[in-house]
Amino acid sequence: MKTRYPNVYQDKNGKYFYQIFVGTDANGKKKLKKGRRDALKHPFSSAYQAYKEAQRVQALYANVSADNISYASFMKDRYLPKYRGDVEASTYDTHNLMMLKGVDFLGEIKLKDIKVIDCEKYRTWLLTDSGFSRNYASVIYTAFRQSLDYAVEIGLIASNPSLKTKSIPKGRNIENYWTMPEFEKVLASINTDTFYEELIYVTFLFYYRIGCRVNEGFALRWSDIDLINGKVRFINNLHYSSKLNYELVPYLKNDASRRTVTIDAELLEVLKKWKKEQAKYNIHDFVFSCDNCPLNKSTLSVWLKRYSKLAGVSRINGRGLRHSNASYLIAELGADVLTVSHRLGHKTPMTTLKYYAHMFSNNDIELASKMEGSMNIKPAQHSKVQFNGNQHIKGNSITGMPKVCQNKKKTA
Repeated sequence: MKTRYPNVYQDKNGKYFYQIFVGTDANGKKKLKKGRRDALKHPFSSAYQAYKEAQRVQALYANVSADNISYASFMKDRYLPKYRGDVEASTYDTHNLMMLKGVDFLGEIKLKDIKVIDCEKYRTWLLTDSGFSRNYASVIYTAFRQSLDYAVEIGLIASNPSLKTKSIPKGRNIENYWTMPEFEKVLASINTDTFYEELIYVTFLFYYRIGCRVNEGFALRWSDIDLINGKVRFINNLHYSSKLNYELVPYLKNDASRRTVTIDAELLEVLKKWKKEQAKYNIHDFVFSCDNCPLNKSTLSVWLKRYSKLAGVSRINGRGLRHSNASYLIAELGADVLTVSHRLGHKTPMTTLKYYAHMFSNNDIELASKMEGSMNIKPAQHSKVQFNGNQHIKGNSITGMPKVCQNKKKTA
């Protein structure tokens, strides 16, 4: 039965509901939406309440397409092509399969039919039966939420149901790294009599002393290194598919990553010698190369695994080399946060503190030790002030205690 409010009706039991037009699908068929409860899931107690809710819902759907596509189709035909255009090729290759985990879980469920309970089930699966680490589950679920945000943005759904579920917080992940004594053991396990092992030696030493990201270092060419003034500039990133299929791209992780770093005298001599060794084999382009082609991450991983075992130290990955450099700068050399931030190419010093604040802890002990004897803290031999404000304190004696203080003393 109709009421005096448009799109609002009353059923035979006297209950109010609304029914509104929300568009047409690809075949021209009208799509209607019906509701008996408000946004808080309470049934309508009056026709006016149903009318107000109908207006709210109609506004949500004002720019929403009535296309009834599945989540899988949306991801493959809409979101992933858009995402591919927004990020670097290497980032897309890394995240592509991760984003399709949601497609695998939700199957062919319609995009508009995804409810909060579906999102909650997916979240629970990621944390339990998926077998993924908490950090990886967090990244996957964040990507899932972002995909639904985009569906809202382009008008395919009215709201993002996943936002009504909790995010997955990342677990605390402590990266393994080499201390200076451990790194010395690693270097001592590398024999530089062969060209190939000398490459490994130079690569390890460079990354430990400079602290660049793996692909920043592998993209380095000799034209990026000033062997006269002892400077290295980071201006490219390496996108590696295979030995003969790679690309140097002129953009890094952030603006601060485009930087020039000073090379210490010891490392500079090692690099000069290495360049001469490469020249014997007609290698003149990439700094870290034994065949005129750049290295890749998998090669570095193999090296790190092998020499960690030979040296009897903890195993680390490429990121661990970068953390090792941070430890070296902070714990061994006492570098300040601004210098560390610049050398690592962090966007702000706050990023440096976020990851390496715990490494600065020894500075507190050192600072306290430096305070001892740093100033004259002897008191005056004679008073230079005439006290007249407190009649109870005269010279070296207290003549009386105020009654208020006495009372407080008794109470205590």
